[in-house]
Amino acid sequence: MSVNSHLTSLASTLVLSETEKSSITTSINTLSSRLNLHFGSTVTTHFQFGSSTRGTILPRKADSHSDIDYMVVFNTSDNQKKPQTYLNSLRRFVEERYSTSEIRQSHPTIVLSLNHINFELVPAIYNYGYQIPSPASSWLEWTATDPYGANKLLQDKNKDNNYQIKPLVRSIKYWNTRKGHPFTSFSLEQHIVTRYFSGCSTLKEYFYEFWRGFDCSYSTAQYIKNMVESTKAHAKKAEGYEFIDMPVLAESEIKKIVPSL
Repeated sequence: MSVNSHLTSLASTLVLSETEKSSITTSINTLSSRLNLHFGSTVTTHFQFGSSTRGTILPRKADSHSDIDYMVVFNTSDNQKKPQTYLNSLRRFVEERYSTSEIRQSHPTIVLSLNHINFELVPAIYNYGYQIPSPASSWLEWTATDPYGANKLLQDKNKDNNYQIKPLVRSIKYWNTRKGHPFTSFSLEQHIVTRYFSGCSTLKEYFYEFWRGFDCSYSTAQYIKNMVESTKAHAKKAEGYEFIDMPVLAESEIKKIVPSL
């Protein structure tokens, strides 16, 4: 085996199984029906978005925190309300319609825990584009989001880079979850989408290039900086072993970053 074959094999296992996909589809169909019955015209539309629609979600076997993002767009024709008001409405909905499931608020979402996966219900309004509640740290109540635009950016980036971007995203997310989620999955995905990968063709080349150009911000906690520097050292060591034609040692270093699942 080689570094590239290991990374390629790993990335292929970091996808949802057909059983998981079927269970999620069933749950979404049920959720959709229950939302329609519960809210009627007070909700204008609702839909799945996020990594599960981009093909970059990790299966539960790789990340127990994997979830399905689901946007619920409220009708504001009778005046726009505070984000917490809509969050409270979603909480009442899940308490009534999913009384035996675990429910909690994780601002700005309501988390519904089902047996096979978590659903993050995100309240939204439409005002010249979709808006969702801002993070708790923000002074703004609402923040703009473009779920369809994010999907297109990733699809285009993947197509323009030999279809190696989605496998790369899944591989880096796997590293992130093994390290305790020091970064948000979306921020890593956005970093990759906005990066320029020069002269790369194989997954290992994209992987090496990612770590060469990935740096923490000044305000990042020191333990996370140390974690990143250690990972970069393993990647650099693997490249060095490959340069002197020692593929077994190179693969061993890569497996210290992303071992087989």
